[in-house]
Amino acid sequence: MTACTREEWMTIAASRLLWDGCVCFVGIGLPSAACNLARLTHAPEIVLIYESGTLGTRPDVLPLSIGDGELARTAACVVPLPEIFSYYLQAGRVDVGFLGAAQIDRYGNLNSTVIGSYDVPHARLPGAGGAPEIAAHARQTFVMLKASPRSFVTSLDFRTTAGYLQGSGARARSGAPGRGPCSVITDFGMLAPHPQTQELQLCALFCGVHVEEARAAVGWPLALADHVGIIDAPEVRELEILRDLHARTRAAHAQPVALPL
Repeated sequence: MTACTREEWMTIAASRLLWDGCVCFVGIGLPSAACNLARLTHAPEIVLIYESGTLGTRPDVLPLSIGDGELARTAACVVPLPEIFSYYLQAGRVDVGFLGAAQIDRYGNLNSTVIGSYDVPHARLPGAGGAPEIAAHARQTFVMLKASPRSFVTSLDFRTTAGYLQGSGARARSGAPGRGPCSVITDFGMLAPHPQTQELQLCALFCGVHVEEARAAVGWPLALADHVGIIDAPEVRELEILRDLHARTRAAHAQPVALPL
């Protein structure tokens, strides 16, 4: 097996979930790396949308934020933010919303607002952005998050984004049109919702990882799917392309920015 880090493995595993021609609303960070890796490997015609209004963007380096000029420079077009949400997302034209978060609970609800009390938090996070709307309206949602009992929690400190709410059909009763979080990609494997209860359960492990490690990283009693698959290790080509993408990104962002006089 080719040597790789867990972060590389989860990025590659996430990229494999995407397909050619998929319309994907992308979050910054690990989701952006996974989506662009898919574009550079098996899904060259993937349509990437970032919240800044860039449609069909094909960045050469990973963006620092949704406002990174690289996204606009390489986009097929740039449209106003309200149009992204009204005419694309809410109109049902987005196949996948790809999100990150600081916390996730057993029903796929996300927190990206505060850690601790809302009024007196231990940490105040970037906030919702477009995640609540993406999770509500995308046909399905993928979530990428490194696992620990602090991030995979029994109860969120703040519910920023709805997954399956309280489970057992609560999302469907809410009227949210999208299917909800279908895959949660972690640094030990993947979780998916139980068909009836919608509680996240272990559905796949990285090759060589044991169930005990997954259960130790999750803050609730993690159930197992009827079949727990094994996720193939990264291929040499996948690793080379991902590492080259990160190397280009580091080099580009290390260059000094010329400010106007």
